[in-house]
Amino acid sequence: MKKVEDFVRTIPDFPEEGIMFRDVTTVLQDAEGLKLAIDSMIALLDGVDFDVVVGTESRGFIFGMPIAYALGKPFVPVRKKGKLPCETISAKYDLEYGSAEIEMHKDSILPGQKAILVDDLIATGGTIEACIKLIEELGGEVAKIVFLMELAGLKGREKLAGYDVASVITYDGK
Repeated sequence: MKKVEDFVRTIPDFPEEGIMFRDVTTVLQDAEGLKLAIDSMIALLDGVDFDVVVGTESRGFIFGMPIAYALGKPFVPVRKKGKLPCETISAKYDLEYGSAEIEMHKDSILPGQKAILVDDLIATGGTIEACIKLIEELGGEVAKIVFLMELAGLKGREKLAGYDVASVITYDGK
């Protein structure tokens, strides 16, 4: 039986020498790989009590939407600044070279709602850390954070200390 790892393409020396780039598009392009990825992420949520699925632009949408659909939960998109039409709240976070800002609608999380966060990859953890701030600012609670892949060498999990974090695949390097 295949594992999700079998569908991930590894590209050496991209975007720079010494980096092993883990390409999720090969998972998406294979029906068996995509089903296995979604089912594996859903399995990580077994026994978790939550009200809403939150996904980050853009691959958090790709994985979060089918999870929300399969579990009968609403989906909340977290987008890059300036992409949402209604009143929003925002959070800035650091990138390797500079910073970025994400937003969510002010009415997307109700006080007391329990949210799970979904994304394809945890690297440095900055994006998800910013998402947590937004959810908590609206009075929500993060019940669990689920990733398809984790690059453990970048220590993103350390930024998420105190939260329940799970990954389907963990790669030791960067």
